[in-house]
Amino acid sequence: MSPQQALAALQAALRAHDDAAAEAAALALAAHPRAAWPALQPWLNHADPDRRWWAVRTLAALPQAGDDIRRALAQRLHDPDPAVRQAAALALRHHPTPEALPALLDLLAQADPLTAGLAADALAALGADAVPALLETLRAGPPQARREAARALAAIQDTRAIPALFAALDDPSPHVTAWAEEALQRMGVGMVFWTSP
Repeated sequence: MSPQQALAALQAALRAHDDAAAEAAALALAAHPRAAWPALQPWLNHADPDRRWWAVRTLAALPQAGDDIRRALAQRLHDPDPAVRQAAALALRHHPTPEALPALLDLLAQADPLTAGLAADALAALGADAVPALLETLRAGPPQARREAARALAAIQDTRAIPALFAALDDPSPHVTAWAEEALQRMGVGMVFWTSP
């Protein structure tokens, strides 16, 4: 399927509200990275949130993404539609960029656990670049953000986080302490228990 055919198929699937056909067309278009980006740029700011969502979803499927695409995905983290924000966070897990760091940190505190979880996954994909901000969130963020920060740190396994993760074992949230324990275990840090004399 040519890029033009894939784009036309995606448009037709959206008009028909056929998600399966839209997914197939999106993947077919993503197989042509050079054509996909210029075709989808106008969709990213379209009034229809479905168009924006499918543009983000298609860009997420690209085998590689340049800085311009990563920047556009980071901007969609501010989209007024929550589903588009979720799709952007998922896309940034596949195409991480430090430019998305502030917006992803904001999403960690979202009441919606799916959005917060996808943001944490995208932060984990950033690796070492995300660690200082995640440590600050673990120290002073709201409960859900602290939990997701600990989960992201468990995935990154950066030894700079060890002191903060030990401190998080005393967090009032059991979810935070559970992820802090998991992170320490993944890093092979033995738990040392002692009793006062």
